Amino acid sequence: MSLVAGLLIGAVVILATGGSVAQAFAAFLSGALGGRYEISETLVRAIPLLFTGLAVAVAFRGGVWNIGAEGQLLAGATAVAALGRAGEAWPAWALVPMLFVAAAAAGAAWGGIAAFLKVKRNVPEVIATIMLNFLALNLVSALIHGPLIEKARSYPQSEPLSPAATLPVLVPPARVHAGLFIAIVVAAAIGVWLFRSVHGYRVRVVGQNLKAAEAAGFDPPRIIWHVFLLGGAIAGLGGAVEMMGVNHILTDSFSPGWGYTAIAVALLGELRPAGVCLAALLFGALDAGAGAMEAQANVSHVVAQVVQGVVIFIVGVRTALAVRAARET
Repeated sequence: MSLVAGLLIGAVVILATGGSVAQAFAAFLSGALGGRYEISETLVRAIPLLFTGLAVAVAFRGGVWNIGAEGQLLAGATAVAALGRAGEAWPAWALVPMLFVAAAAAGAAWGGIAAFLKVKRNVPEVIATIMLNFLALNLVSALIHGPLIEKARSYPQSEPLSPAATLPVLVPPARVHAGLFIAIVVAAAIGVWLFRSVHGYRVRVVGQNLKAAEAAGFDPPRIIWHVFLLGGAIAGLGGAVEMMGVNHILTDSFSPGWGYTAIAVALLGELRPAGVCLAALLFGALDAGAGAMEAQANVSHVVAQVVQGVVIFIVGVRTALAVRAARET
């Protein structure tokens, strides 16, 4: 329903600006799914959203609102930029696993700060994670203007990763890379853990009914630690995959806001890994199709952002009403 409403309002915006709805939507579909390269671009844009969406979904399942996937993703990317530079002479078989582990650890550590503030200092996680996002963004800016600036010192960006640290492209010249398989494996693992393990069951019970969880002898503070650390590790891994698969350098504009869009991705996917995969593909297609719509139909890419905004708004309202209804029962 949210997607249909978004498309309808997008059509109204196109008509109001004098464009052709049929031509715009045809260009949009062509840009997102029109061929091998276009599908590749949709997948490239969906990969970071899948990682961050899973990070948000894991925390939500445990009853906490992790708005900090953006900062956790940046922490992972920063770890890759720093250690990729230090280990640029290493072979790929040693460097790539080390970078993945470092990025996951950095993301988990960033998420652990929010867990500590909530469990030990009773700081609301929404406030803590939002502030940590701003802190991560400014930390990245400080590092690429200082210790991590490229060797030539021409631009505020990190040194490009060595070829040994990059992920292989699957179908050249299209950009989709091996990080796609990593994202799918992570989503499958999270699905098994959440719905086929005892610990995943405990996480879901804590998220659904805190009193019932306490009565059953579960330890909610420990669950909060677990979901923040796991979510942070997933988002950090997403930062590594984006660095090693697409960007190869760390800049101020490394992320266009994947960690924030991930909230809508997680909610639209109903906090299920399979649903998050589909929602990430949808938002990836919206992003990939927006450029073609502007180039081929002379309709601003802002229309795609309007569709995204409407979807996010409706999903947010629906979730808020569901939470309110759950509290009243």
